[in-house]
Amino acid sequence: MDNNAYLLRCRATGTQLLIDAAAEPERLLELIGPASVETVVTTHQHADHWGALAAVVEATGARSLAHPLDAKPLPVITDTVVDGDTIQVGRCTLEVIHLVGHTPGSIALLYRDPHGIPHLFTGDSLFPGGVGNTRGNPDNFRSLINDVETKLFGRLPDETWFYPGHGADSTLGAERPHLPEWHARGW
Repeated sequence: MDNNAYLLRCRATGTQLLIDAAAEPERLLELIGPASVETVVTTHQHADHWGALAAVVEATGARSLAHPLDAKPLPVITDTVVDGDTIQVGRCTLEVIHLVGHTPGSIALLYRDPHGIPHLFTGDSLFPGGVGNTRGNPDNFRSLINDVETKLFGRLPDETWFYPGHGADSTLGAERPHLPEWHARGW
């Protein structure tokens, strides 16, 4: 499966954090380089987002974080995070946003650049063109679309750039006009 993994680095300290050690541990470790990585965050429990997690954590000694509702299937978790928690990457702060529906413990990570636009890492909860797969479950869809609408579109500006777990990135402003379509189609 074609997954996105994101390596964030604090420019002031060089501290690094990896979002979704999906696959290809050798390639991820090469990308991480000699500076290593302090933290690996898994956005949700689906195996295509943590296939390289154990190998990366073992090679780097990084702490491994996920939401408690999605932590059980993961091979290694050192701590859990919930909605509103923050994760430090050197001098940079990421806010944890819990988005229920794709999985019970799906999370997004928000970086509010003090000198630029917000950046949002959405896992499989938000893509260009719609919210993540809820497997035809209407309750899960309602939960996810409501969380995405309230916690993301409702509080973040249009220029917020978001980066999903698969495929291309986009901005909230480009997607906002399509919210009524997403509600109408039910996925």
